[in-house]
Amino acid sequence: MTAPSPPLADRLADVRARIDAAAHAVGRDPAAVTLVAVSKFHPASSVQQAIDAGQRIFGENRVQEAAAKFPALRETTPDLRLHLIGGLQTNKAKDAVRLADMIESLDRPALADALAHAAESLGRLPDLLIEVNTGDEPQKFGVPREQADDFIRTCRNRFGDKLRGLMCIPPATEDPTPHFQLLRSMAHEHGLPVLSMGMSADYPQAIAQGATLVRVGTAIFGPRPASA
Repeated sequence: MTAPSPPLADRLADVRARIDAAAHAVGRDPAAVTLVAVSKFHPASSVQQAIDAGQRIFGENRVQEAAAKFPALRETTPDLRLHLIGGLQTNKAKDAVRLADMIESLDRPALADALAHAAESLGRLPDLLIEVNTGDEPQKFGVPREQADDFIRTCRNRFGDKLRGLMCIPPATEDPTPHFQLLRSMAHEHGLPVLSMGMSADYPQAIAQGATLVRVGTAIFGPRPASA
């Protein structure tokens, strides 16, 4: 018989302990690493469990799903912060700007235009990260490596300090460390402070390479629900 999974609060505590250990192992302050709990496909009740355990920063892939879950949660937890981390369609830009505290998936000029127009209309602009396709994988979102520097400069000129940093998702079949090193080098070159890299399988390695945000879903919330 399979042993029952530990409660969500225990899994969250375990991830936090591993973040602290990974930071200490490379001489970093654990407080310099922020955990984004990726709640995509999981119900608002699971998010509430994480909130009750002290988590305040969450990541969602889909604007529509975020819109269904988070406004009500914010009513009781006003310091909750929402990151949109999935590929973003331009026709969802206005909803994304309205909902999110950070958009981690800026990756093309058309999306930059849509976000700028939405920000002008709504009078607010979330913090932004540029997603870099460090593996140049054709099936993935993210600006290609050879275009990244020019795109970063263009967005820095356009959005100023609202452009906070870079994000990547390394190829699943490769050692992620060179990809984390590449992203760190790009961020350093452009003077960007935020590095969003590392997920459930590799966030200790990302922390060793300077991650300031780690996006952890399965290790906290468990496998994707069968209905997702």
